[in-house]
Amino acid sequence: MIDGKTKVFGIVGNPVRHSMSPLMHNAALESLGFNGVYVPFPVEDVRCAVHGLQALGIRGVSVTIPHKETIIDFLDEIDPVAKKIGAVNTVAHLVRDDGTSYLKGYNTDWLGANRALETQISLKGKKVRLLGAGGSARAIGFGLQHVGAEVVLCSRTESRGRLLAGELDCEWVSLDAMSGVKSEVVVNATSVGMSPNDKVSLMDVAQLKEVRVVMDIVYAPLTTELLHNAQQAGCATICGLEMLLYQGVEQFELWTGEKAPVELMRRKLYEVVGAR
Repeated sequence: MIDGKTKVFGIVGNPVRHSMSPLMHNAALESLGFNGVYVPFPVEDVRCAVHGLQALGIRGVSVTIPHKETIIDFLDEIDPVAKKIGAVNTVAHLVRDDGTSYLKGYNTDWLGANRALETQISLKGKKVRLLGAGGSARAIGFGLQHVGAEVVLCSRTESRGRLLAGELDCEWVSLDAMSGVKSEVVVNATSVGMSPNDKVSLMDVAQLKEVRVVMDIVYAPLTTELLHNAQQAGCATICGLEMLLYQGVEQFELWTGEKAPVELMRRKLYEVVGAR
């Protein structure tokens, strides 16, 4: 029942109609009996949207394309790791001790990636081959380093790869040369393997023989060609839906102060992906 005490959460972006976040978060809110609702907010003007969030008392929002970077300029405070990453995917409406409110930006993408990976392996001290040099690779790379993992960045475009490797202060190698790098973990942070090009993989079975864990951020299909190859090589595998799940879990707990019902949220995500 929505009433005057209902707390409103949502997702800000353009487009947002396809987002699975409302299903996941609303199921979690309902299961805990939390008086809240999570809705999609299609937004073109992010500056006006931020003013609206504060004026209307929206308790928190997810932020997606194309606003993850531009929203930073309009928030009151940014979490240090989000500042390093240069992107915000979560905003919380908080209250200071003096009663004044403010909007703080976070990045839970890296937390989601780390939590998904750590279901299979402890990351501290592990060597990770991170494939890609875009926004996802940036968030995941800083997150891996934050918990003490060693990152080797592998990308096709040298200029972009070396630029990000410089910011991460890590080694860069081209995708063609990455077979010479040994690592316990591989993370694909590119769109390679996504439908309809789902028969493509950046690594074959032989290249994955010495790897312990492989995660692909692609979740359509759930088992990408890379993950199929990893299974053939005997690796533990993690699909992209797990990262989406855990970044949402982090958001939910940040906004509500409640322990998220992880298994319920996971089931809802897999149900909607299966239906699609």
